[in-house]
Amino acid sequence: MTLKTITLSQLEQYLSKAAWILKGPVDASDFKVYIFPLLFFKRISDVYDEEFRMAMEESGGDVEYASLPEFHRFEIPEGCHWKDVRETTTNVGAAIESALRGIEQANQEFLYGIFGDAQWSNKNKLSDELLINLIEHFSQYILGNQNVDPDMLGNAYEYLIKHFADLTNKKAGEFYTPRSVVHLLGLILDPHEGETIYDPACGTGGMLLECVDHLREISEDYRTLKLYGQEKNLTSSSIARMNMFLHGIEDFEILRGDTLREPKFFEADGLKTFDCVIANPPFSLKDWGAD
Repeated sequence: MTLKTITLSQLEQYLSKAAWILKGPVDASDFKVYIFPLLFFKRISDVYDEEFRMAMEESGGDVEYASLPEFHRFEIPEGCHWKDVRETTTNVGAAIESALRGIEQANQEFLYGIFGDAQWSNKNKLSDELLINLIEHFSQYILGNQNVDPDMLGNAYEYLIKHFADLTNKKAGEFYTPRSVVHLLGLILDPHEGETIYDPACGTGGMLLECVDHLREISEDYRTLKLYGQEKNLTSSSIARMNMFLHGIEDFEILRGDTLREPKFFEADGLKTFDCVIANPPFSLKDWGAD
């Protein structure tokens, strides 16, 4: 376990290797259901430790002070930290499940339902041995802010999304649009500071993040953007929310649901309107709601 900064290619290799550990008992199309939540869980645990250390230094070692919620981006309740799961040797899946649910409940406003609905305690698929290997693999690096900045972690996350799309190759377009196409859309849309941006079929959030990158390229303050997305697929909508947090984006709202049958964004007089709308509609869907 080292506190050195990690290069992007090291981070990418580290994440691909995690998928290799699952290979066999888990179908490639399900890798994302397990890998993304674990990565996010590890990241927020490490950031929590970093914040805790800083508050301890500030207070001359006052544990109660360092545990106050105001020093932490996310609250990690007792027994729900990465370390707690790492120390578990039997029923590891159940321990992961209970830690993830505990974190969601302690951070209702931001993290409710974010870890998706993976069946961690299904031992036919995920034996204790396999999960211990996976947890140990993820424990190799510390993923706090000091040694992995949000941009790099976000880029590694994007790499993983593409990697999984390539691996499964079945309807990859459903949750991954090629970067070059997304970049072109960003250039055509040309969003600016303070605008609201909406993606009605946001998948894992790549197009919304493209708008953030566009503002950086034209040296405007991307933090003034308000990002909105809706996505029908549970796993994709969870990944999109994790993706935003891992990129250090604060002002966003991603909701789950079928945009045509049950749009989620409303204003007093009807559907909410936005300054910019960017989307890759799911053209391949047979049952898209023509009725």
